[in-house]
Amino acid sequence: MREIHVDEIRDKVAQMCIDAAYVLGDDVLSALDRAGELQTTPAAREITGILKENARIAMEEHVPIYQDTGIAVFFVEMGQDLRIKNGFIVDAINEGVRKGYREGNLKKFVVDPLTRKNTGDNTPAIIYTELVPGDQLKISFTPKDGKSENMSVIRMLSPEEGVEGVKNIILECVQKAHVHPCPPFVIGVGIGGDFEKAAMLAKRALLRPVGSPNFRLELASLEEMLLRAANRIGIGPEGQGGKVTTLAIHVESFPCHMACLPVAVNMNCHASRQKIIVL
Repeated sequence: MREIHVDEIRDKVAQMCIDAAYVLGDDVLSALDRAGELQTTPAAREITGILKENARIAMEEHVPIYQDTGIAVFFVEMGQDLRIKNGFIVDAINEGVRKGYREGNLKKFVVDPLTRKNTGDNTPAIIYTELVPGDQLKISFTPKDGKSENMSVIRMLSPEEGVEGVKNIILECVQKAHVHPCPPFVIGVGIGGDFEKAAMLAKRALLRPVGSPNFRLELASLEEMLLRAANRIGIGPEGQGGKVTTLAIHVESFPCHMACLPVAVNMNCHASRQKIIVL
């Protein structure tokens, strides 16, 4: 059985926290390039250019891309033939978050939900763990900002509302969000499962490279249709109008009870920050 020491996990997670805060992914930069080419107003093109320049400065000067460095969310796929040595994976990840946010001089946003007292180190992280075949450890990380999270929703639709009901919820979210989550948005959508599974699907959908279509053709087609509808709203980058309000809509689905149609919409700002490692 293969072993990984908790210290290796801690250090890798710490670096993920720092890298996600400082370096915008090539997928997002490419999406902003495409958005800039499609924009029809000078203001929208200018703002899109400023967003890219901000990303360049953050990377070169080692400062956060976005002032809200988020609550740490992890999806962990752990091989059943892998053993964590000298500790527990949840503890290792939380230690990594503490280390990364401290060494990266990242602002800590995690508080007690009732007293609102800051935990002081951005922990505990939100960690979803799945046991999978093999002996590898895959860790996917996204720092989730508060503004976009506040614009997210979950609804329990009736089955007869179907695709049109899903579309209406997404468009309602986009219109309500307006400029609050710093458009152009990236939107994760979860359809099916049950109440909490839909929300997890939506959050996990945000980990896909921005603009990458779902491998299932029917979901890829749905993503394309939803994206066209969202962009017709015309909010544009930072509310400046134009043809691109949303960079991408990623949809994930899961079978559900025949009496239910759960739908979750997880909004994200243009800085769709994420890091994925395999150990």
